[in-house]
Amino acid sequence: MNIEEIQRMKQRFRIIGNSPEMNRAIDVAIQVAPTDLTVLITGESGAGKDVFPRIIHENSLRKTKKFLAVNCGAIPEGTIDSELFGHIKGAFTNAISDRKGYFGEADGGTIFLDEVAELPLATQARLLRVLESGEFIRVGSSTVEKTDVRIVAATNVDLLKAIEQGRFREDLYYRLSTIPIKVPPLRERGADVQLLFRKFAADCAEKYRMPAVQLSEDARQMLMTYHWPGNVRQLKNITEQISIMATQRVITAEMLQEYLPDRRTSMLPMLASGQRQENTFENEREILYKVLFDLRRDVTDLKAQVNSMSQNQQTVQQPVSIITPDEGTTVQNVASRKSAPMDDDIQDTEVYVEETLSLDEVEKDMIKRALAKHGGKRRGAAADLNISERTLYRKIKEYNLE
Repeated sequence: MNIEEIQRMKQRFRIIGNSPEMNRAIDVAIQVAPTDLTVLITGESGAGKDVFPRIIHENSLRKTKKFLAVNCGAIPEGTIDSELFGHIKGAFTNAISDRKGYFGEADGGTIFLDEVAELPLATQARLLRVLESGEFIRVGSSTVEKTDVRIVAATNVDLLKAIEQGRFREDLYYRLSTIPIKVPPLRERGADVQLLFRKFAADCAEKYRMPAVQLSEDARQMLMTYHWPGNVRQLKNITEQISIMATQRVITAEMLQEYLPDRRTSMLPMLASGQRQENTFENEREILYKVLFDLRRDVTDLKAQVNSMSQNQQTVQQPVSIITPDEGTTVQNVASRKSAPMDDDIQDTEVYVEETLSLDEVEKDMIKRALAKHGGKRRGAAADLNISERTLYRKIKEYNLE
């Protein structure tokens, strides 16, 4: 491992930190850069995957050619083939002229395919052909065209699990992962958390012309032990919030806690995709199952409380005077009739919850809330929901939320 070269790359691309895992990832990028091998970058959302394609391209023989970054999850499924491979005039309604597409435009250069796991299966087959032979066909055309591009892909999805679920081609996976680079999550980078906080605080202070915030010892410990489900992106956002909102410049643990969402109850459950294995969800369906489970558990707890209240009420209604057997029968019947409606109400409530809290309705409600929060803007809503814009677009059509 060339430490000097790694430090030079950090300075050039403004990478903060000295963790062995991050240094290893940078070293692999430097070594593979002069080749034309395909690289697959994996890591959680917000961990900083997007800097590695730049390192690879700008240290390669293609650095004088084009570098195109494509977010596969932000392109609607119906137009993604046209965006990537181009089309000819008249290929579809709005095709008023020929278009090269990204693979035509980047000939001789590098294409960075971010969120590659979001590609439809048909597009994955087209991409596989480019990787194998450098050939592609524009939409609406029958002419085979050639391109010479280097592909760097990135994803925060477990592709092996996606292969098992039939959402990703196994042959494409092995073609993309010729050289794998794993970007470590922030929680595994040790003291880098404090270095990044200081850097973000200094940047914010310079930008808004104010003294930089500092952390007390107990706040530094809290910063180090927090799980950081949103990784570096979350840390940057929280640091900026503290810099602007805090009235004091020395932040204590109590003050810091106000800006760190509790992982057990924080925000919406879909924002916790970076948590440990027991709280990690690979797709939005699993997240919604978790939401539904939590709601059902709350209803169960509520029913238990109502049952307890009912039993206490029945105890109070028990007669305390000496009565005849016939009278006792009468009183007991009355008590039973009084408690029966409450039991019926509890049963009715349970059935009602089970019928109305369907998975689709929970999913629909969460999407509506996210869209309302961002004024109908799909990019922000998709980010909150931790799904791609293409998936959100499909869900909006499915639930007729347009």
